[in-house]
Amino acid sequence: MRDNLITGNKKPEQIEAMREGGKILARILREISEFSKPGVTGLEADAYARSKIKEYGATSSYLTPDVDFPGVVCISVNDCVVHGAPNDIPFEEGDVVSFDMVIAYKGMMVDSCTTICVGENPSSAVKHLLNDSKKALAAGISVVKPGVKTGDVGAAVEKSLKKSKLGNVHDLVGHGIGVKMHMPPEVPNYGKQGKGVSFFAGDTFCIEPMTSLGSGKVAFDDGDDGWSVFMRDGSLSAHFEHTVLVTDDGVEILTIE
Repeated sequence: MRDNLITGNKKPEQIEAMREGGKILARILREISEFSKPGVTGLEADAYARSKIKEYGATSSYLTPDVDFPGVVCISVNDCVVHGAPNDIPFEEGDVVSFDMVIAYKGMMVDSCTTICVGENPSSAVKHLLNDSKKALAAGISVVKPGVKTGDVGAAVEKSLKKSKLGNVHDLVGHGIGVKMHMPPEVPNYGKQGKGVSFFAGDTFCIEPMTSLGSGKVAFDDGDDGWSVFMRDGSLSAHFEHTVLVTDDGVEILTIE
């Protein structure tokens, strides 16, 4: 393993902490997705997530003074693509809702996001949005190995989204993670193969396609909560994310059960 990794050198026990924390986070995201039925509010979903974080012995990275987010989970609904603050508006049948969380466990942080359709009957357009956004995340992960560059990851995500004809949000990016929530480098969801910053065994970072059924252009100033980022054209959006570890011969997804 190299010295001076861009996402920070980590001891084996720190990697294991991220692995354990990732399993906890994946479990919480699954449970909050199952909890979020029509009629449940964002505040109720956030309270449920808070109880699970405490139950599993982790802490929220959003409640620290340097972040000061009004919840433990970003809950973004329909045309809100990221950073939605929990509110008292009930979820409705057919709402597209993303849950984005960062937790700390044994001093190390992990970050993941999933998007669901509330209720039992998603439209064909929503199925396409969710399924093909997940495919784009898988495409980005599939190219990770020692020596991979940020441009390689971004190009893989971009190619997948172009094939699916989904909007690709360029103004929001993935990032390194470890002892801090956001660490260098930025990991865009677009790029050129062979360009950018290189990752090596021991690096940990987040790949997170943010997508839409529209253009992919966002507005940063439309939210009443001071946090929400919306699709400029009002289109439905999705967000999927995993924290990954570069291994000696490939990649390990840390945020899975």
